[in-house]
Amino acid sequence: MKLLISVANLEEASIVLKNGCDIIDIKNPKEGSLGANHPKVIKEIIKYVDGRIETSATIGDLPYLPGTSSLAGLGAATLGVDYVKAGLYGVINYEDAYTLAKWIVSAVKEYYPKTKVIICGYGDYLSIKSVNLLFLPKIAYKVEADGVLIDLKTKSKNTNIFRYLDPSTIRKIVKEVHEYNMIFALAGGLNITHVNLLKNLNVDVMGVRRGVLHLNNWLYGSISGKKVRELYEKVHADY
Repeated sequence: MKLLISVANLEEASIVLKNGCDIIDIKNPKEGSLGANHPKVIKEIIKYVDGRIETSATIGDLPYLPGTSSLAGLGAATLGVDYVKAGLYGVINYEDAYTLAKWIVSAVKEYYPKTKVIICGYGDYLSIKSVNLLFLPKIAYKVEADGVLIDLKTKSKNTNIFRYLDPSTIRKIVKEVHEYNMIFALAGGLNITHVNLLKNLNVDVMGVRRGVLHLNNWLYGSISGKKVRELYEKVHADY
């Protein structure tokens, strides 16, 4: 299993890189769970990382605007990230979710075929009136994406993904994603206590931000090098 840690600026990226991580994910938490950061910030972090580990960038909790979203995806790809992550937020039915994902993936792959595109859904999809998570594996496969991420739109101190999804449901989705030969990532209030469970569920990538902050505050907490190091060691330890 790989460890992905979301950062908002170069200072955070430096702390993460020094203490252990497999994928540095660049986002803007103030714009949502998959909020997009400024191209300048993304570019300076990619330059700093200099290929030592993989990088990803989020392009937003997206409304049903396929053209706008496809341009955002392509824009992120031009900056040199390894992964582009797109949140299918403002869609409810299969057809709209498929179209939105298709436009994003095709835009990225036409110009940057080696850049991986990850289609993202939300564990709290019922409360936010978004697309059913069970549709995601098939949609991602049909649009030729590289993987699926499940995160939470609702971020609060005591909430994590398992409040909304039981392990058996996650296992079912993971199994289908793997049958399509794609990668599966899980995020949403995760921390070091969840590592062994995620390994048992065969999750490929564990996504974290709150779990490595000094304070459990999505917007204003700062990243703890000690927590990053401990989590990285746990992720890569035998269990």
